[in-house]
Amino acid sequence: MTNSKLEVLTPQNSQIIFIDQQPQMAFGVQSIDRQVLKNNVVALAKAAKVFNIPTVLTTVETESFSGHTFPELLDVFPGQDILERTSMNSWDDQKVRDALAANGKKKVVVSGLWTEVCNNTFALCAMLEGGYEIYMVADASGGTSKEAHDYAMQRMIQAGVIPVTWQQVMLEWQRDWAHRDTYDAVMNIAKEHSGAYGIGVDYAYTMVHKAPSRQKSEHRTLAPVPAPVR
Repeated sequence: MTNSKLEVLTPQNSQIIFIDQQPQMAFGVQSIDRQVLKNNVVALAKAAKVFNIPTVLTTVETESFSGHTFPELLDVFPGQDILERTSMNSWDDQKVRDALAANGKKKVVVSGLWTEVCNNTFALCAMLEGGYEIYMVADASGGTSKEAHDYAMQRMIQAGVIPVTWQQVMLEWQRDWAHRDTYDAVMNIAKEHSGAYGIGVDYAYTMVHKAPSRQKSEHRTLAPVPAPVR
């Protein structure tokens, strides 16, 4: 018998859900720096867009409590419907179940807030009742403490959830640098969102390969003018 969890993520077998990436939820996150969290969420979203991954956006109690989804995330998916809920568990909303089913992919990549509540309950129920495989993006999710995040991840892993990180997912989708149709877009995401790796890519492009610097504005470099030394 084959084990489907041994299959790598591909653009053909994956879908993705972003759960409650909203400001009030982010205010409570203590397991990861919140600016890093937003960076990772947006990077993951951009990767999903590059590879045409079917995407679900879901929110909870937007007007009464949680606030509106990060605009940087929404701008990656212009015109995308947002599935509003009252339940902390996205699986409890029929719209979410229908959207996942319509996408027709059993491997579900998850990025959400909070790890120990909305991610945990969705993952367990989607596996138990929907037969989905869950790939939890640990660094594009956050909990109310490091312990809350870590123990929720452990609980989900024990139940069969597969832990991943956002860049791991993107590069698993890319798989081969010979896939030139997505190469440039993936490298652009890396340069913008991948920290030291992205800085290194920029350096290699400009200093080794003599590519132009990627800023969009024009700048002059003024030659050194030594000042008098007393």
